[in-house]
Amino acid sequence: MNRRMQNILFVVLSLALVVLAIGDLVIGTTDIALGDVWAALTGGVTTDEYRTIVCELRLPKVVVTIAAGMALAASGLEMQTLFRNPLAGPYVLGINSGASLGVALFTLAAPVVGALSGSLFMRLGLTGMAWIGSALILVLVMFLSRRIKNINVILILGMMLGSAISSVVGILQYLGTDESLKAFVVWTMGSLSTVTVDDFRVMLPAVVVGLLLAIAAIKSLNMLLLGESYARTMGLRVAQSRVIIFLSTTLLAGSVTAFCGPIGFIGLAMPHLARMTFRTADHRVLMPASMLWGAVSMLLCCVACDIVARGGVMLPINTITSLLGIPIIIIVVLRNRNRQ
Repeated sequence: MNRRMQNILFVVLSLALVVLAIGDLVIGTTDIALGDVWAALTGGVTTDEYRTIVCELRLPKVVVTIAAGMALAASGLEMQTLFRNPLAGPYVLGINSGASLGVALFTLAAPVVGALSGSLFMRLGLTGMAWIGSALILVLVMFLSRRIKNINVILILGMMLGSAISSVVGILQYLGTDESLKAFVVWTMGSLSTVTVDDFRVMLPAVVVGLLLAIAAIKSLNMLLLGESYARTMGLRVAQSRVIIFLSTTLLAGSVTAFCGPIGFIGLAMPHLARMTFRTADHRVLMPASMLWGAVSMLLCCVACDIVARGGVMLPINTITSLLGIPIIIIVVLRNRNRQ
């Protein structure tokens, strides 16, 4: 695809992002006219109720949705290129499992062990424990990456680590109370509306740093397309590039998981959608394209949830992202099969 068509696609996706963001501000359990939304955002004349809904509830959710979509898509692209595996996603390093373990310790283990009530676990809170769980996995993976040269071995170890942690979480679920088990299950379904203004101060800087690291890694990702051996012959410091990519992925996927819960298929599907629409393997195009597709798809899922919510049914975001992402993955698998 020529550069002109790619630019047109970027403009179309940007317009779709703006339209869906506005739609998410307007649509909800309480419909608000576009004029009232504009007045609430600019300090114009509108009711206090509308101003509260728009500025304190819907606008933060829109910002979180865009940030989460960009973060998951960028981290997914990094993992697929690094591992040269089209089915690799942002959670292949065990980041999701680490966050789940942190949340399980907070929601399941703390109530069982009554002595933990009011302790460090409770002061950190659900988000803090998820963040710590993701960070511990990052430290372990970075330690392994310095000692293990084969990237596929790291992938296998990451999957094994995730399975081991899932087993521990399963034991905690079995031992947990009904109330704590319900809280954990609700977290696993994902939510974009639970992030507070205070959470912004931690989540957004972490996502911005992760995206900047992903952009800084574009040249390395292009060199890694043909494998690490080729990249080394081109002068790339593979171990250093791995650390940057791992750190970026953990900041992006770990932050989204900690604050919004595990959101599936966006990080796995959107890089493929970017490749199919922009028809290129150049990460200078793919990285911003994946970010835009991630933000647009998350906003689309969020608007769909809001429309359904008008009927009195609140759907978890994971159900919609799965319905959106699974057909894309099926198409990718079929295309790869036909090429063999």
